[in-house]
Amino acid sequence: MTTTADLWHHYGRTRAERDRTVPDAFHWTWSQDGGPGCEVLGDLTGRVVGDLGAGAARHAAHLAVHHEPAEIVAIDASAAQHEMATNLFAHLAPRLRITSSDAVSHLQAAKGVYDVLYSVFGAVDFTDPRALLPAAAVALKPGGRLVFSTLAHYLNGAPAQPDPVAADIPAKTPEGERASLRRWVLQEQVWGKALDEAGFTNVAIDVLPAKSDAPRAAGTLLVIADRQR
Repeated sequence: MTTTADLWHHYGRTRAERDRTVPDAFHWTWSQDGGPGCEVLGDLTGRVVGDLGAGAARHAAHLAVHHEPAEIVAIDASAAQHEMATNLFAHLAPRLRITSSDAVSHLQAAKGVYDVLYSVFGAVDFTDPRALLPAAAVALKPGGRLVFSTLAHYLNGAPAQPDPVAADIPAKTPEGERASLRRWVLQEQVWGKALDEAGFTNVAIDVLPAKSDAPRAAGTLLVIADRQR
């Protein structure tokens, strides 16, 4: 089985074909229809912001258009997602920069560059937190903020993991062959410990319940942490 980044080749394509608009709202929840907005990121005016696992860069485009960051960098390892984001929102440059890279490599090479980093069910979900969170601490300026939303439990209703281990979830290659992706679905205290060990402080974790009990509905963990000064 393969775990290449282009397992994301299909994600968001149907929407991209019919909707090229910049979203007028920013949501953290799995259902993308509730919860707090981007105010939890703090004042973005003049700040350098990174979207980890940006996909089609819709959240990043919202921030670029409706706020005044100095720059927002939309980072994604999937060549297919990078191509789609570029096709949709390249016109928002230079405020929006769309970058093809895995999150850990990008962050390790960007020491002290960012004021704010965030992930909306993005790279934080699909990267070992023992690698990603320390890299995020490196890339943030002292006192900088990391915010991410992640699953509070598995989509089949199974509880989150009590240890920092991943589960394999099914996917398909562009040719339709079976494959898998690794996803980290962790309990609140596991995220808290990992953030503390990576050099973060002021950790706050909120549980945003699912709005329905429909199949694949899921609660959201909204995690906010500051890099130690």
